[in-house]
Amino acid sequence: MRRVHLGLMVLLVATGCQRSFGTAPAAPAPAPIRVSATSAPYTEVTAGPVRALIPHDWRPVEAGDGPSEGFFASPRPNAWRGVDGSVAGMAATWVDATQIGVPSDYYYLAATGPVLASLTSSPACDGRERVLVDNSPAWMAGAAASPGDYLARGEGTCTVHGVPTRWAYFVAAPGFGPERKLGIPAAGLYVVVAVLPDSRQAPHMLRTLLLETRFGDAGIRDFVSTARQPA
Repeated sequence: MRRVHLGLMVLLVATGCQRSFGTAPAAPAPAPIRVSATSAPYTEVTAGPVRALIPHDWRPVEAGDGPSEGFFASPRPNAWRGVDGSVAGMAATWVDATQIGVPSDYYYLAATGPVLASLTSSPACDGRERVLVDNSPAWMAGAAASPGDYLARGEGTCTVHGVPTRWAYFVAAPGFGPERKLGIPAAGLYVVVAVLPDSRQAPHMLRTLLLETRFGDAGIRDFVSTARQPA
């Protein structure tokens, strides 16, 4: 998960190294992961307010080595940390804005580019992004009262060392948009990304992994439908 965390460096720089100097409150210890058996081929994973399905032969690990909370899972968790499309796995993470302590606009910046650059900008991968909501902050030429929210879904393929994979993701920076009322009240950024070996079943499984992920009581469909409601 390290490269996903690198996508949040814009947030950490903007804090003026608050965490290093102890001016930000200490983050609570991440909630232990709970695994519940479900009908094959999936297992349900709960990590604090995050709940998701993973293939039954994947091992979930706390995403506790950076600003993100939640979990990642893979048949090979240590190899998955690269998130370069070469290894099957999944991450469902969120950033606690009360612990980072920067304006919500910076989460917009992370969501629109670097947070998933290891996939979207890799020469070994091809894909497309569908932007669902994009309200630039006012200081980025957005409307004066812009909520600064951003939602997008993406999908694509990679071929790394001759091995084809297929991936999909969802990213949301709620800003001050209507999505702020959903999910986890403290969250400034949500990310769900999954990679599978390419096959005829992969698109359906990726859709299941994304759509069954929930942050608090909200899933991807809830974020999208709420964001698209008339103001």
